Amino acid sequence: MTDTPPFISSFEAKVAEQLKAQRVAYLLGAGSSYLDGAGYPLASELWDLIKDGIADSQKRADIQDKLDGGATGIEQALDLLDDGGAMDTPYRHLVTAAIADLFLPKRPDLDVHIEFVRRLYQRGDPCVKVFNLNYDPLVERAAEAAKVRVADGFLGVEHAFFDSAVFEERIGRIRGTHKGRQFDETVKPLHLLKLHGSLGWYECPQRGARRCAYGSEPPTDTKRLMVPPQRRKATDTMLPPYAALWSTFRGCLGGSPNPINRLVGFGYGLADEHVNSVIEAALARTDFTLLIFTRTLSDTAWNRWSVKTNAVVVTEARCSLKGTVGPGHTDLWRFERICKEV
Repeated sequence: MTDTPPFISSFEAKVAEQLKAQRVAYLLGAGSSYLDGAGYPLASELWDLIKDGIADSQKRADIQDKLDGGATGIEQALDLLDDGGAMDTPYRHLVTAAIADLFLPKRPDLDVHIEFVRRLYQRGDPCVKVFNLNYDPLVERAAEAAKVRVADGFLGVEHAFFDSAVFEERIGRIRGTHKGRQFDETVKPLHLLKLHGSLGWYECPQRGARRCAYGSEPPTDTKRLMVPPQRRKATDTMLPPYAALWSTFRGCLGGSPNPINRLVGFGYGLADEHVNSVIEAALARTDFTLLIFTRTLSDTAWNRWSVKTNAVVVTEARCSLKGTVGPGHTDLWRFERICKEV
């Protein structure tokens, strides 16, 4: 047995210390749902898996041209095809329908995510925030299986409606004491904010943002709320549910009276500039730390984030501890391992 290099030993201890800190929020990327290929696909694989499901050959070719021309993924390709107007272009709807067709039949094992939500719930912190960039319902299904309460902004049964006030509510009881009536918080649900939308979410022209069962098709004459446009920030991204979700994300990282001190990213490759700009603004705070656990990072992303003195970056090939670079880690980047240390 070989000895663990000093950098790795010190690195693991620092990571463990950061993960046990207070006021931590979490950011889930595609790598957290991959599950060694048994879960949902990585962002880099998605287009090859869905493109044959897009029957309109011309629009399929238009998307492919953007990807071949340097777009970093489907979302950026769709943004490049978006004319920026108030009305949607058809490309986005074709893609969201194809993604839904791919995702609907999948029923991955929930054990890893059950472990994750249970551990967060048992921390006892008030309303831990989990920001999710994925469309799949793994966290929701795991929470239901584990009997862990999750607030995702929707209320209702068959066609739940969105109400951002859910994220401001507290659950408890009023009791009488010698000091008078006092409020005891009895339940602290996880707050799940899916920044890019989700399977089951849809927009109804008459009834607004809704959510149906994750294995069901939305009603006819509605559109799925997945893959939101980033270029048309003054229209779609400022309407429910995205306006409230992104406002909470920005506030949690620095705009609220009681922001988080750490953001822990699992399986996020730092490829979404809309997300990165919020994180970078938070890194200007002296009391904020970013932790990123992902198998790989592009050289561009590595060079940008590894030099940050309040960032910890863990990949298979190389790691960085607040600007000090060292060798990669064999498995600390894996969601299956790191979710047991939160």
